[in-house]
Amino acid sequence: MTDTPAHPITHGGNLHEAARLYRIAHDQWLDLSTGINPHGYPVPPVPADAWRCLPDDGDGFAARAARYYGAPDESHVLPVAGSQAAIRALPALLPRATVGIAPLTYSEYAPAFARARHEVVPLDAAHATLPETITHAVIVNPNNPTADYASADTLLDWHAQLSARGGTLIVDEAFADAMSASTSTSASLASFVARPGLVVLRSPGKFFGLAGVRAGFVLAQPALLSPLRDTLGAWTVSGPARHAVSAAFADTQWQQQMRARLAKEGERLATLLRTQRFTAHATPLFAWTADPRAHELHRALAERGIWTRLFAQPQPASVRFGLPASEDEWTRLELAVEESVGAIDAHRAR
Repeated sequence: MTDTPAHPITHGGNLHEAARLYRIAHDQWLDLSTGINPHGYPVPPVPADAWRCLPDDGDGFAARAARYYGAPDESHVLPVAGSQAAIRALPALLPRATVGIAPLTYSEYAPAFARARHEVVPLDAAHATLPETITHAVIVNPNNPTADYASADTLLDWHAQLSARGGTLIVDEAFADAMSASTSTSASLASFVARPGLVVLRSPGKFFGLAGVRAGFVLAQPALLSPLRDTLGAWTVSGPARHAVSAAFADTQWQQQMRARLAKEGERLATLLRTQRFTAHATPLFAWTADPRAHELHRALAERGIWTRLFAQPQPASVRFGLPASEDEWTRLELAVEESVGAIDAHRAR
């Protein structure tokens, strides 16, 4: 049984660590280590009551999320303090069993299940039939960081296999909002969460660029949401966060324009890497490459004040890039990648 993570949990956004390691002032960095939209939603002024009053579960927040995500109704939606809170709490609410998790995916899942005394095993999502030994499975869709994307039909088939064993499929759709409307709607399992043994996690932080509000949603049957609510307690999402996310959900024009913008910028990022002979896999919010030069590229960019996310394991190592926020930042990145690859090639030619 897995008791502790094989590797420490790391996240992007750790810019103070980069500044310390490379002795470059914090404000001199271009931080591309997360997959958060750099063009965040312009939150309207927060009403005074959002600061003064306790959050009210009767304010329609869950209902607005149900409409936005396409869940059956508000009884199938639990607002939480970022999907991170649910990732930590959910494993203890599921029967102890063997859980399949991809070797390279969001790094919080495996340790969370291990702490709850589940056995964590590698999951190869390329197989249509899940191993009979697996009772629960976690799928990040699209996957962070590899950008792999599973269809709704595939996911529903996996859910049926696990449900027949008394298991649960957890689908993390944190990056789904940024996909085109047709793709995200057709691949999301939000409308199916009335089925037993299916949990969908959604996060407005990535697409709307609102990671700082710490708001997320668990979509599932009320029978599972009730003990999760009891575990997490009251007032998990603050009044100002509820205001910001509600405004973002209602602004369909901004959503449409932003999806179109991110699609172009995501492709621009992938093209930048491919031009330098990297095989790039991308979503509209990030690009990822697994390459023998990954460590060297990450270090060379850091020496130029650009912070990316390095995944040292599993091999081959890989690097994930988020989006620059401005044309000046794009120019800086393009020049730094070109210089870094030239330095790597020159070093290897010695």
